[in-house]
Amino acid sequence: MLIGLAKRALFETDKRLLWKLAWNMGWKGFRSIQKHKKRLRNGRFFPPYLYISIVNSCNLRCQGCWVDVAHKQHTIDVPALNRMIDTAKKQGNAFFGILGGEPFMHKGLFDVLEAHPNVYFQVFTNGHFITDEVAKRLRKCGNVTPLISIEGSELISDQRRGKSSVFEQSMTGVKNCVKNKVMTGVCTSLCQSNFDDLLNEAWIDRLVDLGVLYTWFHIYRPVGPQPTPELALTQAQQRQAREFVVNMRCKKPIIIIDAYYDANGEALCPAATGFTHHINPWGGIEPCPIIQFAKESIHDARPLDEVFNESSYLSDFRELAAKHTRGCIALERPDLIESLVARHGAEDNTARKTALAELKAANVYPSQYMPDQTPIPEKSWLYRVAKKIAFHEYGVYTKHFKIENWQDPMAAEKKQDALIQIHSKEPAASNK
Repeated sequence: MLIGLAKRALFETDKRLLWKLAWNMGWKGFRSIQKHKKRLRNGRFFPPYLYISIVNSCNLRCQGCWVDVAHKQHTIDVPALNRMIDTAKKQGNAFFGILGGEPFMHKGLFDVLEAHPNVYFQVFTNGHFITDEVAKRLRKCGNVTPLISIEGSELISDQRRGKSSVFEQSMTGVKNCVKNKVMTGVCTSLCQSNFDDLLNEAWIDRLVDLGVLYTWFHIYRPVGPQPTPELALTQAQQRQAREFVVNMRCKKPIIIIDAYYDANGEALCPAATGFTHHINPWGGIEPCPIIQFAKESIHDARPLDEVFNESSYLSDFRELAAKHTRGCIALERPDLIESLVARHGAEDNTARKTALAELKAANVYPSQYMPDQTPIPEKSWLYRVAKKIAFHEYGVYTKHFKIENWQDPMAAEKKQDALIQIHSKEPAASNK
């Protein structure tokens, strides 16, 4: 598998792009993690990886989207983006996730990518704006990989994303990137309607045949103004997805990413560990993209490193999440997020200004934390080593985590009852 993956990378991707990946994301990324660990030991904080939503606009209307894509366009302007990235680079950061909305609707996207050739960018996109010309420009940049979302078959993609011919246009974006030897990824938000179609070997084989070098399976989060809860996975399905990913990593010549487990298969939350936080299109600094409340901003007068280090809101979030679950606190304990927001006076950073009402009305859903199940550790030695170096708990759960230490016993009891009811249900039928 590893030999096959190496051959694919060498022959299917521009060599200069591979060098950029190895140096900017690989070596510099490793150094950024070491600096993050050193900061934590010294009582300081700055996340080594930032998710940056640069624009709220999008050409699609996906089920369960939490971004205000239909509202008036708002962007982080290029000077502000450059200042933020420059500050992060001084902290050792070398890898940035660019989100939207649809990032390619930001007119200054390439200005930012080209202004920072010494770091690496991953752009989360639906691929519709990646023409052959755009793909050529991505290749010229060399320091960016597009991660193109595919949400199911032709019919399911249209249902999930609120428009016709979505699958075809996204696949055109994939093919344009591959044709121009850009390192290309495909991601999927696994939900009830695409679970059987895309979580299988045939789909992985198709991605390999297309020339895709990595894929990423997210878990659908029922949040936002239209959470569409019927799409949420059961905990059994989430465990099935974990087992599938672990097995395919040892079998297929393609990189398979996940964001919820360490090398031993123990669940974790990247925001709770401090590995990453999120910047929204208005510049607000949020714990993660689905928790749309902020106390601080990249536009604050203080330097960004001081903002992160001195934020009691973000610090309390990490401690709160680590104390109560190794999974997703936004899914399992929305009541605690509500209390956190009230305690700090964090502001609703959405354009619709209904995030608090959505939080109050939120149901309880299972996430990746399964204390009654044996963890599924990595089988591939390469992934085990990589995760032990870069993607683990950084001591936060060892220090804080006690599942029985609920702040609100009644809320805990209701949570457990709700999870029992969810676990007892058979997986919902696919919407095919």
